Amino acid sequence: MEGKAILPLLFLSLSAIFLSLSSALDHQTLLLNPLPSPPTTLSWSDTVSESDSAQLHPNSPSSTATTPNTLSVQLHHIDAMALNKTPTQLFHLRLQRDAFRVKTLTSLAAAAASSSNRTTRGGGHVPVTGFSSSVVSGLSQGSGEYFTRLGVGTPPRYVYMVLDTGSDVVWLQCAPCKRCYTQADPIFDPRKSGSFATIPCGSPLCRKLDSPGCNSKKTCLYQVSYGDGSFTVGEFSTETLTFRGTKVGRVAIGCGHDNEGLFVGAAGLLGLGRGKLSFPAQTGSQFNRKFSYCLVDRSSSSKPSSVLFGDSAVSRTARFTPLVANPKLDTFYYVELIGISVGGTRVPGITASLFNLDPAGNGGVILDSGTSVTRLTRSAYNALRDAFRAGTSGLKRGPEFSLFDTCFDLSGKTEVKVPTVVLHFRNADVPLPATNYLIPVDSSGSFCFAFAGTMGGLSIIGNIQQQGFRVVYDLAGSRVGFSPRGCA
Repeated sequence: MEGKAILPLLFLSLSAIFLSLSSALDHQTLLLNPLPSPPTTLSWSDTVSESDSAQLHPNSPSSTATTPNTLSVQLHHIDAMALNKTPTQLFHLRLQRDAFRVKTLTSLAAAAASSSNRTTRGGGHVPVTGFSSSVVSGLSQGSGEYFTRLGVGTPPRYVYMVLDTGSDVVWLQCAPCKRCYTQADPIFDPRKSGSFATIPCGSPLCRKLDSPGCNSKKTCLYQVSYGDGSFTVGEFSTETLTFRGTKVGRVAIGCGHDNEGLFVGAAGLLGLGRGKLSFPAQTGSQFNRKFSYCLVDRSSSSKPSSVLFGDSAVSRTARFTPLVANPKLDTFYYVELIGISVGGTRVPGITASLFNLDPAGNGGVILDSGTSVTRLTRSAYNALRDAFRAGTSGLKRGPEFSLFDTCFDLSGKTEVKVPTVVLHFRNADVPLPATNYLIPVDSSGSFCFAFAGTMGGLSIIGNIQQQGFRVVYDLAGSRVGFSPRGCA
């Protein structure tokens, strides 16, 4: 009898353990941190001083951890350049920039789909939406959220540059200026550089531009234009860039003498797109067309974000999904999203067909470092939102906020349980930390579900959802990977 009595107890115990494990997999704890404040100072521990760099022999190894075939660069969010802004003001500005960014990317994708030619962003071929006057730093409302400091020329002159996976052409402001916007550092003067060289009109490099120009000296001209009338025009040239003492020679850059519009702060832009003129494509022989970045959650870490170039950028723990080619647009990083799970269950209304990239270049899903909030096609977003609302019925709902229609009043709490969210890419399941989808939007305890719907066909995986992962771009292997512990 005693043995028979033990069996039901054992069964009940195993059931309780199973339910406990199942609950742990279906839900996770979110620690409620407030909106982050910008750092009071910018530190560039991985930047060699200008005096030190000038003494470095061009071919000597750097004294830092960077080697000729590996590059490690520190990144800062553009909020770090803001002065006298509250966390709430910074968040509003970020959402404002985000709206412009999404409009820029979707309009470019739509224009490329409707054209008969392949398009590269940053060649001046298709006008795209530019900035708003309220931008506090970083270049434009549509240019990216993270910047670094690097040396340009010989000897190197250090400037701030925005890094952008949605652009290809590398460009910066150059003296003499016909028109230049205000930037934090002195404007680069190519006449004072021993490594600056113009590019002849008929050269293969010049022909890689979508709409190359030619001046009376038979040197190549570039133009990058934005839909609000902002633009940068100048010589297409080659120059040496210096990262942490490591020199990268003969990088094709736009040297902009006429830069008009609502640009602010940084000297220019380092294009990290998939096109043939981007920095990763140009430096393929040195860094094997591989790079990765780690964007840290600014609300819970003082550790800076970073980007790596070279074979060491590929994390061994990364889960990879193949890149998808858009025949009409070679700049963006298209991936295949086949489903999303909430609370351990696949959302029934979200299928791969909602995200298909058709032969004309419509639709698809891109991975983007410059968009903050992930945008999904409207029907996919509605299904995801409804599933998340069903899993959070025990939390007190709050009013809508900006683009967010699912918000909660969590004032007075220090932590809450929320259902897990998993993005299912082809061959790669990516479980998101709770901080990557339920975020603070004010200083009063309001938190919102950090996804949004879009009426356009293009879906965008934004940087809030990428926080804490090392995101690996292996162009040589035509794949993108996510490493959940790659930021350690």
